[in-house]
Amino acid sequence: MKNKKFVSGLDHINITVDNFDETIDWYRRVFNFKLVEKGIKDEKPWGILKSGKALLCMYEQIGLNGHDPELLRIKGFHSMSHFGLRINDKQKWLSIIKDEKLDILYGGVIEWPFSSAWYLKDPSGWEIEVALWNNDKIQFHYD
Repeated sequence: MKNKKFVSGLDHINITVDNFDETIDWYRRVFNFKLVEKGIKDEKPWGILKSGKALLCMYEQIGLNGHDPELLRIKGFHSMSHFGLRINDKQKWLSIIKDEKLDILYGGVIEWPFSSAWYLKDPSGWEIEVALWNNDKIQFHYD
């Protein structure tokens, strides 16, 4: 399998959310995600959201009360530090930040060697990195 592309992309991120409807609406407004599939499992709503090639799967767990990775793992829920969403329109993103009154973490935009990143939390407390690559090109020091 040497030098042969096997994984073509990240399929989806699966997260537990406190309020399914509120969270779906927030991702729609902020990132233009659309609910493309939904259902009920264990008497709780779940759904798949899509924006471009990005997929998010969400399961509701009322009483989540914010995202604490260690507490979630102990309870058997999904957990991670953060996930990243890539954008390609800085002006549109800055407008969304202003219109939605988003709280950007860590003092504002962080400039990496080849990208800019904004960090924020969704309604359930999941941290999201919003990445804008220079010239919309993914690049690293060792490319």
